[in-house]
Amino acid sequence: MSQDDTAPDPQHFPPPPLPEQERMVEAILFASAEPMSQREIAARLPAGCDPAEALRALRARYEGRGVQLARVGDAWAFRTAADLGFLMQESVVESRRLSRAATETLAIIAYHQPVTRAEIEEIRGVAVSRGTLDQLIELDWVRIGRRRQTPGRPVTFVVTEAFLDHFGLESARDLPGLAELRAAGLLESRPPGEGLAPGLFGEADGEDAGAMAEDLFEDE
Repeated sequence: MSQDDTAPDPQHFPPPPLPEQERMVEAILFASAEPMSQREIAARLPAGCDPAEALRALRARYEGRGVQLARVGDAWAFRTAADLGFLMQESVVESRRLSRAATETLAIIAYHQPVTRAEIEEIRGVAVSRGTLDQLIELDWVRIGRRRQTPGRPVTFVVTEAFLDHFGLESARDLPGLAELRAAGLLESRPPGEGLAPGLFGEADGEDAGAMAEDLFEDE
């Protein structure tokens, strides 16, 4: 029998214990500049590891800490606890506020995605300039989705994982309502019927909310 025949098969080694898997996942996420999906994490772990269980345990271990394990769409990343954000104010770079047209367009895409340009204009009641959509795409908050199977095959627009990450949202189900947007200063208080169509930010039922989440990151 040759030496090669007796060489151990790495696939036959038992996986590391769960605490060690947690440490591995912790190291991987800590070193990553971008949120990582469970599949990407699994590709770096030894054979036989359970990344889902390690993520659950790691998330529980960081609960209540200054840094927490947050889910961003289908990915995971370490983020500063939301209630401690005020401590980071000195290091935050102040940027220009979005125009009202850009804010409303972004809101329409987030709540009605996938949505075409014509549908955005119908909801807003005014034309949408190409520059507004280009600005949102350049910010990486909006991307082009699938084409509609209708005459002309118009493109649709959807929000990105970067949008969810920036606003601290786990999925489309976490999008705020009209009152919350106004309280945060993201939407001006205007009389009903002016600008946005009524019902734009109305509560979606469970089925619609689920459909929104499924359409959030559809393949092009």
